[in-house]
Amino acid sequence: MDVGLRSPLLDFFKRGEVAKDVRLLAARGALAPRAHEQIALLAILTEDGDPEVRGAAEATLASIPSESLALFLGKSDVAESLRDFFRGRGVEPVPGGDAGDEPLVDTDLGGEPLAEVEEGEGERQSASQRLGQLNVADRMKAAMKGSKEERAILIRDPNKLVSASVLSSPKLTESEVESFSKMANVSEEVLRIIGMNRAWVKNYGVIAALTRNPKTPLSVSLTFVQRLNERDLKMIALDRNLQEPLKLAVRKRLTSPKK
Repeated sequence: MDVGLRSPLLDFFKRGEVAKDVRLLAARGALAPRAHEQIALLAILTEDGDPEVRGAAEATLASIPSESLALFLGKSDVAESLRDFFRGRGVEPVPGGDAGDEPLVDTDLGGEPLAEVEEGEGERQSASQRLGQLNVADRMKAAMKGSKEERAILIRDPNKLVSASVLSSPKLTESEVESFSKMANVSEEVLRIIGMNRAWVKNYGVIAALTRNPKTPLSVSLTFVQRLNERDLKMIALDRNLQEPLKLAVRKRLTSPKK
């Protein structure tokens, strides 16, 4: 169903690329970092192909006080399609609700987040080891609710759901996104998600980093060539690690008459 909201995490659920155990956790309200994603996920999961998942989503929705749900639906940034879904269930939006976006269902995060670590390879290794012992669902929780240190580790997680959860974290900053864009050890999917996010690519540092990253999909890199300054264009043209079609587009830009 169309819930009128996009996020890296929601997109995986919409495409049906999420295992049942993780869908069950989401259906119980345990995974979403903010109210918008939590309610959208629950709406999506009421149409899940598995009856256990559908039942859990319905039970979670039923546990939310109708007043709280109505106030949430009355917020100006809630999609009309999501409001219509709940109107069909007898819940009318009430304008003027709280501007906060905390999840409407309280869930146990299953442990304390790691402390912030500024430096020190020993501490960093300890954090990596602790995260490595968690299952996928708990790594997703850490990615969305944990510390900056956890996000820096989990953005490189081989499981796409975990890295997508980092990019869905409400704690994520623009400087972190720029840092991720420079990483050569993140997946192409991470770089594609960043490159498709309109808010993030307004930042020149992000598009410059993506275009200069050999791991960035060519279809993403090429879209930013016209926005790069001459200095970055020249660096790309000389970079042996970058794909030839990108360098060709850059050289064409450098030799084109200035407008």
